[in-house]
Amino acid sequence: MALPSILKDRLRLPVVAAPLFIISHPPLVIAQCKAGVVGSFPALNARPEAQLDEWLAEITETLAAHDAANPDRPSAPFAVNQIVHRSNQRLEHDLRMCVKYKVPIVISSLGAVPEVNDAIHSYGGIVLHDVINNRHAHSAIKKGADGLIAVAAGAGGHAGPLSPFALVQEIREWFDGPLLLSGSIATGDAVLAAQAMGADMAYIGTPFIATAEARAIDAYKDMIVESTAKDIVYSNFFTGIPGNYLKPSIAKAGMDPDNLPQADASKMDFDGAATGAKAWRDIWGAGQGIGAVKEVAPVGQFVDRLEQEYRAAKARICA
Repeated sequence: MALPSILKDRLRLPVVAAPLFIISHPPLVIAQCKAGVVGSFPALNARPEAQLDEWLAEITETLAAHDAANPDRPSAPFAVNQIVHRSNQRLEHDLRMCVKYKVPIVISSLGAVPEVNDAIHSYGGIVLHDVINNRHAHSAIKKGADGLIAVAAGAGGHAGPLSPFALVQEIREWFDGPLLLSGSIATGDAVLAAQAMGADMAYIGTPFIATAEARAIDAYKDMIVESTAKDIVYSNFFTGIPGNYLKPSIAKAGMDPDNLPQADASKMDFDGAATGAKAWRDIWGAGQGIGAVKEVAPVGQFVDRLEQEYRAAKARICA
């Protein structure tokens, strides 16, 4: 099945920038879209909820002005991440805002809800649902999602335990629609590898934290640059959902990253406040691909590097 035009016609690379809790905001999203990859942000980053209206207006108006001034190189579309879990009391409001601004792509997480998909489809938008296993993938498509984001082992933040090879293979046995892969993708070579194993696009998060436009403190960005895969720990302690975090940030918060207890998975705590240190604010998420992040740079510079690596990898294979 061919990708919908929204995921290919205006993209420089087959890349979607993952929505980063707290960190993604309009300057980052706009820079990503101008650089030619899909930019995104979690709706919950706009606080209070009324700010979401302002953010969507800023993004749509700025990108429209850019496109008018650069008809030969228009911006990529943007996406908004919606947490559809029953604990999200803002979902109805935030969904109305997406409809108001005709958000091109919605990324749904933590539950598949047909009403959300219907609302986005009403104006021609598409919904990509993130999943960590084949069962969740079947459920999402059955309930009306247009595509899937396979969140494999090694992805930053909330991540699954499965190898990307296994997860993509199982999904591709029955699903021929849009499939994105998340997990340790930080180079152009890895973007091409994701396609080689059966995904249509790469879903990249951690490297965008270490960009000039990201709303992350300098210490967080520096820690990503200084760390490698050995500095990542996988634990459900902070939110009740397994995820990958930077060991040095855990140690800085006064805990032993190598001896974290198990949390009660039935009591999800998205902010992690119950631990005394808040997930995302004090305990920093990151994926296992951070060894490829060598500097803090503007988004445009990072995407330039990705494109060079991607094209060089393609040339090596075709040689």
